[in-house]
Amino acid sequence: MKTIVIDGAYMTERGTSYAYLAKRLDFPSYFGKNLDALYDLLTEPCEPRTLVIYNKKKLLLNLGNYGQRMLDTIQDAVRVNGNLFYTEDSI
Repeated sequence: MKTIVIDGAYMTERGTSYAYLAKRLDFPSYFGKNLDALYDLLTEPCEPRTLVIYNKKKLLLNLGNYGQRMLDTIQDAVRVNGNLFYTEDSI
């Protein structure tokens, strides 16, 4: 199973957050850089992979409510995609 580390410290604003996620998750160039597009790509069939979120507190500090909505979107995708898993590190 592939593990993908997402460091919330790099997610300082919406635009940079989507660019960072697209790079870490190897999204195609047509990624729409919004919550709907994030959900769509995370729910596509894929090989098993685990997303590990580090520095969640920094992500939420930087993005506020939008950061929580982003994390909720990831968790919603995990519930739909049986090959996608999610965990957080307490850093």
